[in-house]
Amino acid sequence: MAWVPGGEFLMGSEDFYPEERPVRRVEVEGFWMDERLVTAADFRRFVRETDYVTVAERPLDPADYPGAEAELLVPGGLVFRPSQGPVDLSDFRNWWEYVPGASWKRPGGPGTTINGRDLHPVTQVAYEDASAYAVWAGKELPTEAEWERAARGGLEGSVFAWGDEHFPEAMANTWQGEFPWQNLKLDGYDGTSPVGSFPPNGYGLYDVTGNVWEWTTDFFAANGHAENPCCAPGAASVAAGETFPRRVIKGGSHLCAPNYCLRYRPAARQAESVDTATAHIGFRCIARAR
Repeated sequence: MAWVPGGEFLMGSEDFYPEERPVRRVEVEGFWMDERLVTAADFRRFVRETDYVTVAERPLDPADYPGAEAELLVPGGLVFRPSQGPVDLSDFRNWWEYVPGASWKRPGGPGTTINGRDLHPVTQVAYEDASAYAVWAGKELPTEAEWERAARGGLEGSVFAWGDEHFPEAMANTWQGEFPWQNLKLDGYDGTSPVGSFPPNGYGLYDVTGNVWEWTTDFFAANGHAENPCCAPGAASVAAGETFPRRVIKGGSHLCAPNYCLRYRPAARQAESVDTATAHIGFRCIARAR
């Protein structure tokens, strides 16, 4: 874990999406944070020692999804499917599919595996799963303010975790090209990348932006609303009928592209339904100073 010093910092941004406003001065106490995202190997050890069953592997209660189609009321998760060409960017169903059987062990659905991907971040984990892992590890999940403080790495007010220049070099795993059909893979990856594949920020933290979104403990509130569902819709939305509370996720993912979702920035934030498990959301933990 790396030490994140306490203090005041400017949280949010006025320059991009409305849910990031207003910029405000926030103070947090110092804490320790995992240098890297929780990996598939880390999560496998947790499951083996606890026999934990993730949200994506449990039966669904039809009462939680009023109006949902019956074929969607089976355990599974959201999987990204690139389109064959340009599509309507206002409809996330053009690239997201609810796949029965998708889970942390099979992030792309039946026929896929995490074998050989031990150092990739674990995905297809809902908020409850991340919280359970944190308790098992003797740690906690960060608040949104703690996460953003850490992701900035000491760079007050900078656009990105490394400064203000968009990409001085390959600094994060993001989407290059026209989303959701043309991925040029200039960073070398199609999908997630092994944790620590890109340079750390000023606090020694890897992948604070790009690769996968990260859960925080904050409920998504009221300082704004997303212009569109971006690259992280809730499973309840896909199934029809919103019945679950939403938490803040931070950091963007390998699916974030400038033409659609410029959210691989410390200030960026999204609302995510707590029942949601997707192929591009993971987490890391913190330990608060005692």
